[in-house]
Amino acid sequence: MIIRKKFKFEGAHIVRDCSSDRCKKSLHGHSYVVEVFLTSNRLDFGHMIYDFGLTKGTIKDIIDSFDHAYAMWDKESEEFKSFIKNNSDRYIEMPISPSAECFSLTLLFIINKVLQATEFKNGEGEVSVNSVRVHETETGYAEAFLEDLEWFKFDLADITFSQAIKNEWKDAEMYDKLLTYHNGEQKTKPFVNPAVERNFD
Repeated sequence: MIIRKKFKFEGAHIVRDCSSDRCKKSLHGHSYVVEVFLTSNRLDFGHMIYDFGLTKGTIKDIIDSFDHAYAMWDKESEEFKSFIKNNSDRYIEMPISPSAECFSLTLLFIINKVLQATEFKNGEGEVSVNSVRVHETETGYAEAFLEDLEWFKFDLADITFSQAIKNEWKDAEMYDKLLTYHNGEQKTKPFVNPAVERNFD
């Protein structure tokens, strides 16, 4: 069984080395729609795979990080990267070019890491992300699956969020906690989903 949650963000980028001159040579933006598909091996106490309300926490913060932000490939020139960082509060530096395909891969990668670092308290099973679909336009989208991550070898530390983005997260240290856990520096899971009081009277 699969559930789907939809998010939106407005973002800007340049996709270097693509075929279209407009896309690879000029700053431009899109109204993105992101669909996150989650699955599990069983239902929780509320007979859900994953409570949709829980996606409004860390998962929403990650996706919202790209809203009104400039996403740039870390292989851009130092001059260009400095220009962006000096003239924009909200930016993300990525180890892959910010195409729709790579947005879907990046979001899938991070959301998967978030779920792995989450302690479930309401009888959830092995919740995982099945895929992430990113619509760049009304007529086109890219969808990434876990097996697609084998194409790209990168770590959480390779994705950098500006301080202005971090300041807007519900927990400004969220990404640091994620890094610490997945680097093996912290044994306990940093994110805990709430338990519910079960009454069957």
